[in-house]
Amino acid sequence: METKLRGRAWVYGDNIDTDVIIPARYLVTSDPKELARHCMEDIDTTFAQNVRPGDIIAAGSNFGCGSSREHAPLAIKGAGVSCVIAPSFARIFYRNAINIGLPILECAEARSISKGDEIEADLSNGIITNVTKGETYTAKPFPEFIQNIIELGGLAPYVRFRLGK
Repeated sequence: METKLRGRAWVYGDNIDTDVIIPARYLVTSDPKELARHCMEDIDTTFAQNVRPGDIIAAGSNFGCGSSREHAPLAIKGAGVSCVIAPSFARIFYRNAINIGLPILECAEARSISKGDEIEADLSNGIITNVTKGETYTAKPFPEFIQNIIELGGLAPYVRFRLGK
């Protein structure tokens, strides 16, 4: 897995819940590409059509609150987002993101990121660089075993790898 991610920032506020990330009316599938077509559409009608592979979501506190659906991080990952940065995440979203291999970084300075800023995030050490503004922020890096889960694409592939299958 590439430990340095780079992309344009899409910025959202506090308490972005899973119903906003992927509206319930689309939960008839678990296909990440289909979910991606509707990702964030109730808060940002331009996101799904304009997000590019590698882009990064920066958000406020409590990102991913609401229901425990795994569809929310699946939609984000399916849209090609390489990482989500926020001061805090709802615990179930945090767990679901790790389980599907979506990197997320907790960083209080995420609020300094503006839409369209070019962001580089180094997952190995937690250093986030806002290339546009010339600023550097620090997030707590994941322990090695979580980095391995993300690198292998999520918990299921990690378990298969560990079992030698």
